[in-house]
Amino acid sequence: MDSFWMAVTNLGRDEVFIVALALYTWLVWPSGGRNLGVAFALSYLVNSALKYGLDLPRPFFSDPSVASEAAKATAGGPGLPSGHTQMSATLWFGIAAQLGRRWLWVAAALLVAVVAVSRLALGVHYPSDVVVGLLLGGLFAYAAARSHFPEHDLGRWLPPALVLVVAAVLPANTPREVGAGLGLLAGFWVTRPTFAPPRDLAGRLIVAVAGLVMVFAVYFGLSALPDALKDLTVVRVLRYALLVVVAAEVVPAVLRRWLPAQTGVTVPAPQAVH
Repeated sequence: MDSFWMAVTNLGRDEVFIVALALYTWLVWPSGGRNLGVAFALSYLVNSALKYGLDLPRPFFSDPSVASEAAKATAGGPGLPSGHTQMSATLWFGIAAQLGRRWLWVAAALLVAVVAVSRLALGVHYPSDVVVGLLLGGLFAYAAARSHFPEHDLGRWLPPALVLVVAAVLPANTPREVGAGLGLLAGFWVTRPTFAPPRDLAGRLIVAVAGLVMVFAVYFGLSALPDALKDLTVVRVLRYALLVVVAAEVVPAVLRRWLPAQTGVTVPAPQAVH
């Protein structure tokens, strides 16, 4: 069963979140994807702050036999709250809350539940870690559905600028997750996706495949930077901000034939979900 739960828990990996957020933004609801991305980044930052602020142990800290080496490799940092659980809940419940379809709520609940159970089955979290992760994920999913983050004038540019200032003064031993979360926040906040999703199947396939190729080319390309450089907090912030900007601004510009611009217009939620 360990291999099964490892496969399930990998649904909480960063790469899965990147794919889901990108496809949702391109193919379903562009402005909804931005709001979801901002909420996701804030959730990521809160999770990191609590993890390293509370510094609570994981089950295998006291008894190494409760988790395999492969399972331990999925467990970065302290225990509470569960990052896999919280971020999965933020993403999938956020999508369900934005679109409001009952079948999406059911699918999201099942997906989040199996990810949460996997963290317990692998011995990398206590039940309290998972419960707190679920509660926080639900809170930020609600924010994704109910909040509208400024996207014009000073309200659009000031928060990312402040993020860069904060990143520049953070100490060298700042956890990597903090830099990633700040970068995601700056990137999603500054983007303004005003394109329309493709309506035909061929267009959706072209956007999905070509878009993901471009995004992961940037993702893995930036990962190849020298460790001494990419581990600097300000560089990590810029890496993740650039990744988001490429996904939300560059990909639609390159694939304009299938993602037509709606200049000055905020594309509404898909009518089919109302």
